[in-house]
Amino acid sequence: MAVAIGSCKPSPFLGKLPPPFHFGKSQSREVVRGSVQPARISAIFWGPKKVAEQQELDFTLGNFTLTSSGSEDICGNEVKHKVISLSVLSSISEVSSGDWDACTLDATGPEKYNPFLTHGFLSSLEESGCAVKETGWMPRHIIAKDESDNVLGVVPLYLKSHSYGEFVFDHSWADAYYSFGSRYYPKLQCCVPFTPVTGPRILIRNTPFRDQVFEIVVSALKDLTAKSRLSSLHITFPSENEWQKLSEKGFSQRIGMQYHWKNRNYKSFDEFLMDMKQSKRKNIRQERKKILQQNLSMKRLRGYEIKANHWDSFYKFYRNTTDNKWGTPYLNRDFFHIMASKMGDQVLLVVAEEGDELVAGALNLIGGDTLFGRLWGCNPRTYYPGLHFEACYYQAIEAAIELKLSTVEAGAQGEHKIQRGYLPVITYSSHYLMDDGFRKAIEDFLHRESAQVKLVMKMLYESGPFKEGID
Repeated sequence: MAVAIGSCKPSPFLGKLPPPFHFGKSQSREVVRGSVQPARISAIFWGPKKVAEQQELDFTLGNFTLTSSGSEDICGNEVKHKVISLSVLSSISEVSSGDWDACTLDATGPEKYNPFLTHGFLSSLEESGCAVKETGWMPRHIIAKDESDNVLGVVPLYLKSHSYGEFVFDHSWADAYYSFGSRYYPKLQCCVPFTPVTGPRILIRNTPFRDQVFEIVVSALKDLTAKSRLSSLHITFPSENEWQKLSEKGFSQRIGMQYHWKNRNYKSFDEFLMDMKQSKRKNIRQERKKILQQNLSMKRLRGYEIKANHWDSFYKFYRNTTDNKWGTPYLNRDFFHIMASKMGDQVLLVVAEEGDELVAGALNLIGGDTLFGRLWGCNPRTYYPGLHFEACYYQAIEAAIELKLSTVEAGAQGEHKIQRGYLPVITYSSHYLMDDGFRKAIEDFLHRESAQVKLVMKMLYESGPFKEGID
């Protein structure tokens, strides 16, 4: 037997099974969200899995020379060459927020500003103890500096001992590795922990050397993976442009699917509803009426309007959601307080009140042109019909119209979002696998998976909630 991907031939990676072996059920997991059910990697197990020992990483990645053909640097000085050094940081606190955020803003541009890539958000995850070694997220951020100690680029990077909190599922890949006596963990993960939000991952300052710095950083990431004897490097939810560039550097390409709402220059929620099919429009209005009938009031709080008691209540709501849905929360109470203090007006908290009591909340962050919906929770003692849809989707749409934002990203999963105006969009991930045979097998699987994701998206669009002619 061998790892099987659909009906493809076994990879050379698989070799021969060590006798004796025992047949058993596949322990692979689903790798696509929602209704997309592609062929999966199946693994036959024998004996216990090996326990991974994390490798020590070299914190100095080397010096590199940038070349210029007489162009000018950001100070207006003619430059023929420049030397940059790359190194690994064990905490984001080792770089100033100003330097990190300058890289973020140059990488995204003001219009696509992404709050999750900021020093404030990422440092909140570390300071609260959510994304640290003890939780399987060991910070290993990359920083590029020139000879004058100017920061030219940064990369949010983690050495991981598991695959939780990523939203791009590779558990079955780990199963396949382990079933043939190899080690999948630890691995390198370039991402925003616990956050399925698209954006650039290799954050480079806008200088004449930008493209060169990008290429050097990508090569250094690959070298770091090899020298540390790790199985793989994963860059999840990069921008499409970054995804294409990484494909040219030997990364395997993967796509997924989320549901986003598009603002077609609406002036009001009712104007948005007029673009919907009559049955969908009627359903949304009925759902919103339920909120009034239950004597619930909705508020959108921003920045200083959100008090400590709001975060304490929201954390209880969040725990109610995680306890019922996942079992283990990724975030703790401290994270919400720290994050709110750092992010200010970028935070939008939707709350529902019954009288004077807070009964539910939905956390959003505001970007350059996008409202990012992230977390939701409610009072565990009472069920409020329609409240989840109101707090997470309809209030977000109203906020986006009010703030003149072009998009609402409502997080991972959820085909129920479609009839409420959120349509499927493609998400991206890039994977650098060290073993040639395993990479070939995975790429065959990804080809099949991508075809099915695109087919499902086409079907969902064809049966969408909008009137004919509304794209």
